[in-house]
Amino acid sequence: MREAGPAPKFWIMTTMRKALIGLTISIVALGLFAVWVLRGDKAQFDLDKTTGPKPQLAEAAPQWFPTIGIAKPIGWADGAAPVAAQGLTVTRFADKLDHPRTLTVLPNGDVLAAETNGPKESGPGGITGLVMGYLMSAAGAGEASPNKIVVLRDTNGDGVADQRFVMSNPGLDSPFGMVLREGRLYVGNHNGVVSWPFTPGQTTLEGKPEKLMDLPGGGNHWARNLLASPDGTRLYVTVGSASNIGERGLGIEKGRAAIYEYDFTKHSSRTYAEGLRNPNGLDWNPRSGELWTTVNERDMLGSDLVPDYLTNVPLGAQYGWPWAYWKKNIDWRVTDPMPEYLLEYVRKPEYGLGAHVAALGLAFARGGNLMGERFASGAFVARHGSWNRKPLSGYDVVFVRFDNNGNALPMPPVPVLTGFLTKENTAHGRPTWVTFAKDGALLVSDDTGGVIWRVVAPGATPAAAITEIAATPPPPAPKANTKYIVRPSTTSDLLNPPR
Repeated sequence: MREAGPAPKFWIMTTMRKALIGLTISIVALGLFAVWVLRGDKAQFDLDKTTGPKPQLAEAAPQWFPTIGIAKPIGWADGAAPVAAQGLTVTRFADKLDHPRTLTVLPNGDVLAAETNGPKESGPGGITGLVMGYLMSAAGAGEASPNKIVVLRDTNGDGVADQRFVMSNPGLDSPFGMVLREGRLYVGNHNGVVSWPFTPGQTTLEGKPEKLMDLPGGGNHWARNLLASPDGTRLYVTVGSASNIGERGLGIEKGRAAIYEYDFTKHSSRTYAEGLRNPNGLDWNPRSGELWTTVNERDMLGSDLVPDYLTNVPLGAQYGWPWAYWKKNIDWRVTDPMPEYLLEYVRKPEYGLGAHVAALGLAFARGGNLMGERFASGAFVARHGSWNRKPLSGYDVVFVRFDNNGNALPMPPVPVLTGFLTKENTAHGRPTWVTFAKDGALLVSDDTGGVIWRVVAPGATPAAAITEIAATPPPPAPKANTKYIVRPSTTSDLLNPPR
């Protein structure tokens, strides 16, 4: 009888060999899967094709995992700057700031810069939240919010802020929009609008703020911009959605994807417009007197969808989110039922700004600006830059031309500042906000670069004031005691039907 000698050893070696083969196959499969996922969807259209009043809309390509395209921030070397359009120059108004986003210019010339980021609890959970957290961190937007407002002052008029004062207060909670009105500074926190007593020249925020109104807090889109009406009697507030397309249920979207109007006279607020996934920039069209906004549209329909946009916003307007985009295009991924007749009253946006460009700051050209005749009639827009498109889009400041009636012209936007993005797809910075300094220069905040840029056309004379188009007067009221007599027509087919 033979003894069983090497059999157990042979069995162990065979088992280990099979395990190694299985592990190798698994690693290769996971690698191929990762390559397939990270490859993403490549854009079929040039970016300009997705701009203008009638942007080209690709066929929807729903994704369960987003296309990933992140520009790693590398900052600006000393003396480096973006590339200004021909006839313009760009210099540093201020630098070494901590994530500056919104800008507000005070009557005395001081510039307020909000150093801010999203609250800790913002964004979705699960795998989507992990991916978004990684992507935002990689793009330089994952740090804790500084929760500060910096006063920047140019005391000698040389175009450089030579004084700065940091204003901190426990009442600042992811501050964004800022408005000075009747001796108070109103600030849009992620969860409400608050205010402090404030006089231009002041460099501190003292005491507990007064709350004007509560807002839905956090979410995917936490920024709350503010704009006062020209007469100062109303305040407009943007609130973005908590998700991409309501995928976590519309219950958490209550009060979101909207612009609010607060009436200081009545001490009450109302929803001014809805269906705006993530409205950001706000400004008044100087020719038409209309409220305009920039809006970030939905993701994960491919690199060519959906174009962000610039549009006027009439009272009661509905722009379709989450069920529809660009008026008549249904997003079939949305599982909640669409309101009856929605498509009959959804408005079409006025102007496409490009797919996934992340349009943020908005400033219309006005009298007194120093940008030259080429930029005399239209709107400046900061395109913060994409994180889910191949190739990358945005990372620039552009100018949308308008006619003398206050309408966007059917042509692509004009580059104003470029060079934020390198050939290696790294980013020196990301333009965020635009506004005009008291001297007429265009100021551009660069949050990841930590810089406020100043743009002018050397030698330009201050632009002439733009006169608002006079409103068409209503027809006169009928005179009192007027009688109207209606007689049937003797030739009507209703009375004399044809035989």
